[in-house]
Amino acid sequence: MLDSEYYDELEIQDPDEREILLFESLARHLGSAREDSPYFQDLLKDINPNDIKTRADLATLPITAKSDLSDLQKTTPPLAGMTNMAPANFLRIFQSPGPTYEPEAKGKDWWRMGRALFAAGVRPGDIVHNTFSYHMTPAGMMIESGAQAIGCTVVPAGTGQTEQQVQAIAHIRPNTYTGTPSFLKILLDKARETGADISCLTKALVSGEALPAALRQEFQGAGIRCFQAYASADLGLIAYESKPQDGLIVDERLIVEIIRPGTSGPVPEGEIGEVVVTTLNRDYPLIRFATGDLSSVMAGTSPCGRTAMRLTGWKGRADQSTKVRGMFVTPKQIGEVVRRHPEIAKARLVVDMADGADQMTLLCEVAGAHNDLAPAISETLKHLSNLKGEAVVVEPGHLPNDGLVIEDKRTPG
Repeated sequence: MLDSEYYDELEIQDPDEREILLFESLARHLGSAREDSPYFQDLLKDINPNDIKTRADLATLPITAKSDLSDLQKTTPPLAGMTNMAPANFLRIFQSPGPTYEPEAKGKDWWRMGRALFAAGVRPGDIVHNTFSYHMTPAGMMIESGAQAIGCTVVPAGTGQTEQQVQAIAHIRPNTYTGTPSFLKILLDKARETGADISCLTKALVSGEALPAALRQEFQGAGIRCFQAYASADLGLIAYESKPQDGLIVDERLIVEIIRPGTSGPVPEGEIGEVVVTTLNRDYPLIRFATGDLSSVMAGTSPCGRTAMRLTGWKGRADQSTKVRGMFVTPKQIGEVVRRHPEIAKARLVVDMADGADQMTLLCEVAGAHNDLAPAISETLKHLSNLKGEAVVVEPGHLPNDGLVIEDKRTPG
């Protein structure tokens, strides 16, 4: 650790230098993954790893969707052939709803959570009250390994047992909370109700839920500076907040893309799209792993001096599949419509109801006078979805920047 501000030199590395080094490592990583992993051996069989030198090159590689992971793992249990390691060689194997299985291999801070804790002000000698689950899911161990990498003591509190947890905080006097923001509020409310003194808590790193501004202010009023981390069970740390709390800084050892849902292509900077992550972890090499989360890239670098890409935070889910007249319509189908009509810059399928029947309208942003395109686009939509819908050409900028590819306006029930 350089000093009291940065975890290591990677955080203040020149962005251009970081990009060059990441893609040099990526070429080697792709070669290793293709050699080691049956899944990537097949997926990347037509790819020359040395040809992948830029983000534009990376965008030509196929995507592996988190939403497909459960089915892939059922076909080739337990980890879909994405690693050459036998299950017995991993340190732990976790289960998340789906079910999906996530491995943890041996190594210091394998999930890379120490960086997020350090940016939140956690330092050697701190005591961390960790309320993330230790049961089947990896969240508890993700935080614990990061805290141990820094040199902290951990109280493995897990979830539930509110009164017992408040009592433990009052007695042990940890200075750091980790868990969901909603459970931190529950603990604070219970402490006020019982008269317990948990004022020892001055720092918090929260994840797993959105953090409303009003709740962050409530924590601040209780003397707790609260930071967010964006992480997942399969990838570990993806991005984290620093002191200015101005966006989420992408973990310096990841390559993160924002793509248009249903496609494999990137969106312009600032536009909301799906978060796609490539790790350089040889133990579990997830390459162009589509998380299903929506976010966007912030311009510039953080005021704290860290130089990596920043995300605006969680903006919803990319999986917007919906049923129309008894059949599923997916963002992938809309993406294929756009691919077949390159004049379309952006499209959104609006599903509504008229006279008791489902109705589909595909709004397509097209530059210039291309109204004659609408019938052809409508025909492509019908061919790909087996459903009749009307294409409407609109001006560029007409559609909002919210990441939606399918907007279902029907009233539930």
